[in-house]
Amino acid sequence: MTTKPLHNFHIPVMGLAYTIDSPIRVAQYGISSVISIIDDEILEKMKNFYTKKFNLDYLGISTKTEDYRAKRVTAYLNMVDDIVNEKFESFKQEISKNKEALKDFITMLPNTSDLKNSLQNLINQKDNWGDSIKNFIEANLIPGSIDVNIMTKVDKDNYKKNEQLPVMYNDAHASLRGFANSKLSSSMVLSAGMNPRLYSYMEEFEDFFPNENGILKKKIILKVSDFRSAMIQGNFLAKKGLWVSEYRIESGLNCGGHAFATEGMLLGPIMEEFKQKKNELIQSAHALMINALEQKGKHLVSKPLEMKITVQGGVGTSEEHDFLLATYDVDSVGWGSPFLLVPEATSVDTETRNLLLKAKEQDFYLSKISPLGVPFNTVKGTSNELLKHQKEAKGKHGSSCPKKLLALSKEFSQEGTCTASKKYQDIKLEELYAQKELLSAEEFDKRKSEITDKACLCVGLVNAAYMEQGLEIKGEKQGVVICPGPNIAFFDKEVSLSEMVKHIYGNTNILSDIQRPNMFINELKMYVDYLKKEITDSSIQITQSQSKKWNAFKKNMLEGIEYYHNLFKTSSFFSQKSQTIHHQLQEYKQILMAIEIPQVEK
Repeated sequence: MTTKPLHNFHIPVMGLAYTIDSPIRVAQYGISSVISIIDDEILEKMKNFYTKKFNLDYLGISTKTEDYRAKRVTAYLNMVDDIVNEKFESFKQEISKNKEALKDFITMLPNTSDLKNSLQNLINQKDNWGDSIKNFIEANLIPGSIDVNIMTKVDKDNYKKNEQLPVMYNDAHASLRGFANSKLSSSMVLSAGMNPRLYSYMEEFEDFFPNENGILKKKIILKVSDFRSAMIQGNFLAKKGLWVSEYRIESGLNCGGHAFATEGMLLGPIMEEFKQKKNELIQSAHALMINALEQKGKHLVSKPLEMKITVQGGVGTSEEHDFLLATYDVDSVGWGSPFLLVPEATSVDTETRNLLLKAKEQDFYLSKISPLGVPFNTVKGTSNELLKHQKEAKGKHGSSCPKKLLALSKEFSQEGTCTASKKYQDIKLEELYAQKELLSAEEFDKRKSEITDKACLCVGLVNAAYMEQGLEIKGEKQGVVICPGPNIAFFDKEVSLSEMVKHIYGNTNILSDIQRPNMFINELKMYVDYLKKEITDSSIQITQSQSKKWNAFKKNMLEGIEYYHNLFKTSSFFSQKSQTIHHQLQEYKQILMAIEIPQVEK
């Protein structure tokens, strides 16, 4: 049986719950997607929902159960696997008997797919049609992968009766254990940077090591934004006998959710480095892995295991999709935010989806609402924002903080406090008001906003899933927080799964007539704006280190512009827009050259 994915795109994780059940919705079509597994409460509630819907026999797991976080993750993932397998078997039966259903499926496959050509030839066959199709489908179709995501930094210490629990009960550790103990054979995406303690914990689970046949039951995917980070993290894991099966490169700013800006390095040059140095990445990790496996007495592998390079962030047309595949030899391209407008694929409430449909380019922005202190992509006018303004008008700030997943600040409590919580903001505001007479009105307002801008993401990012399924939402009313990438501004209609997939493969166009810049130009604009804002917003005395950082940022961007000029001169892609792209690159070069980096006072 084949193990090759049917598609060359994937649906990345979105928020805490926008892709919470995406595999149940799309995996039968061979589409891979990613579930966030950091919030055990939403997993438990969705498990209970689907248990009733499909009349399954999964039991509830209460918070009084020993190791309930990990057990909830395991139970949910096992249930998703059961449902996906059942739906996949039903789907195979349907398309092996129903020609029209098979034709519809064929239209969703990549145009370059051998599978598509073979199915097309079989469907035109007159004799023994049913048997031929059935045998072919059984041998060549596989469901999409049920992958999971853990934000490595969301690894809060946990307490029981004021006593700190062992590290294995930290949030990210429990999530990892839940995945490791599940029956899934899929991948775990680790995002938001390196957590050495969490990475080391993977050594305790046999599924992350190759078996006697050199097969990994559980694979590791690292989401990274540059080659250096990939090499450091990959080698760290290889020294423990762990193999990174995929590096998922994401644009630093042209993405959804938290935006981890690179030092001015643009996506194209980053992808070029991965393309040129992939073999170096493989050989370095393989040598270290073999040594570690020998020392541990584990099964050895005679040659390096498969290592994929994938990319995501801001892609919006089939030409951009094909360009990334062809130019950088990537294995898959991530399409995230546009799928928020596909009810068949993602869990979004009607009000929020309508907000996304109507929002314009200027409505999407890089906010300061994340308690992690990392810039966070969102959209104006969410129900969470409106409720927050209503509370502020009454002099109330902060959230009741029921989940505490982001209670990571140790400023006021060893157990941790979330900077979006009422407890934290009340203390900080009291301190600020005590200094009011010493500050200018402008400085006071700025500091107040820095405190009160934070939003409760733990609740806001899951509410849409509850609302879509009509599940009860207990506690303080928080509304919905949504975290699309700015690229979604160019998508303005709700579409079916089939239409979105056909758009990805260039068989239809769902974009409106709005002039949409190339994805690389969009990212370049974001980086230019980011640098200008960094300099403008800097209220502290400029240090030599800060000045050096901004100069390097500017230099990297200018080098990126030159790279694009050369690339688009020789590329067969974007030929109709080539002149426009070169003109836009030149415009941004001039803007960059005009940006003055503040000099350090001697």
